[in-house]
Amino acid sequence: MRHLAAYLLLVAGGNSSPTAEDVTTLLGTVGVTVDEERLNQLISELDGKDINEVIESGKDKLLAGGFGGGGGAVASAPAAGGGAAPVAEKAAEKPKVEEVDALDGGMDMFGGGGGDY
Repeated sequence: MRHLAAYLLLVAGGNSSPTAEDVTTLLGTVGVTVDEERLNQLISELDGKDINEVIESGKDKLLAGGFGGGGGAVASAPAAGGGAAPVAEKAAEKPKVEEVDALDGGMDMFGGGGGDY
């Protein structure tokens, strides 16, 4: 992702076809190391393509597949042959924490000494 983000920043900055060296230089300015293999793969996949067209085609694929984010947890089925009753686990009770009133002692956020208002 960092390689793609740097590539897109360079395009937004006016470089219509950033090279691997451009991306490496940009990432190096903020102390990010480059994975040469992944960067070269990205550059080869985007070589000669209009980034706006690539984004547009990707958007269509994203919309076709939905906006992801995994589903909920799946309940597992009980084990076969089960004559055993489920074991109820008792959650450990949390100790009660007393709330302390911030105005105890007559102080308020302005340093006043009580209820003069």
